[in-house]
Amino acid sequence: MKKADRIYKLHTLLQNRRFITRKELQNTLEVARATLTRDIEFLRSQMNAPVIYDAELGGYRLDKEAARAGVHELPGLWFNESEIDALLAIEALLESIQPGLLGPHLAPLKKRLEQLLGKASHAPEQIRKRILLLPATPRKLQLEHFEACATATLSRRRMRIEHYDRGLDTVVSREVSPQRVVRYKENWYLHTWCHLRNAIRTFAVDAIRGASILDAPAQEVPDEECDAVLGAGYGIYAGRDVRWAVLRFSPRQARWTAHETWHPEQKSQVAPDGSYVLEIPYSGDGELVMDILKYGPDVEVLAPTELRSMVKDRLGRAAAQYR
Repeated sequence: MKKADRIYKLHTLLQNRRFITRKELQNTLEVARATLTRDIEFLRSQMNAPVIYDAELGGYRLDKEAARAGVHELPGLWFNESEIDALLAIEALLESIQPGLLGPHLAPLKKRLEQLLGKASHAPEQIRKRILLLPATPRKLQLEHFEACATATLSRRRMRIEHYDRGLDTVVSREVSPQRVVRYKENWYLHTWCHLRNAIRTFAVDAIRGASILDAPAQEVPDEECDAVLGAGYGIYAGRDVRWAVLRFSPRQARWTAHETWHPEQKSQVAPDGSYVLEIPYSGDGELVMDILKYGPDVEVLAPTELRSMVKDRLGRAAAQYR
């Protein structure tokens, strides 16, 4: 029996019995005396379980009086080995998404999980070696600013943020009611109700230069309204003014793009020549233009005219730099 499963069963036996003898524990768990001693000590030292040996009863039991008095806290969350492997895999992936972001907070849990697996298991090191998530172009952010955004969002309190507006090259101060913290295309964003503009606004967390949580409660924005503004068009800078872009990808590029989801409401078809025609809703054209440009000659904007002209102009100016 694996260590994690054995510890779980040991705790269950102690929890469901008034007391249980060492011999019964050894026979039920199919372990030697030394192994049982180590498992009981693990419960005491690592899981804070008040396991005591009652000489009068001649067996082990949980000191439930001590637990009720708050001296000890009985472990309330248990995992088998496959669940522990899954949790450690999630931890490894989270750490690879944004190194240093959640690692310090998850470290105590990670240590206990690895101890539950035991020395014979190679799961933790194999997970880090075999399961990789390599972010492409994440921007660096301040951990304290991310934590402030997450705390204010979950506790439903307002924030005062100092945000660097890259377009204007200036820092603006805003009082906001955070609604959601979102990771999108390798970076973190804060969806808010801006009390200066009286509208929903999105701020890049990496562009926050200062963040403080206020005592005032956050103004609630219905999910339906957030979805209507932020989810209607293409990408994170969506809005209510929705237009439709029609893109045609070359037959070669279609082998990849035809299997991609750009938007939940997209429409698509494969043309007789093998090219792929994609229709997607969008509001802000800046992000969409950047995504179109990265495909170079393998995509053509068919509509609308203003989007086609914008891409054509950007391509012309880019080509001019190489003449």
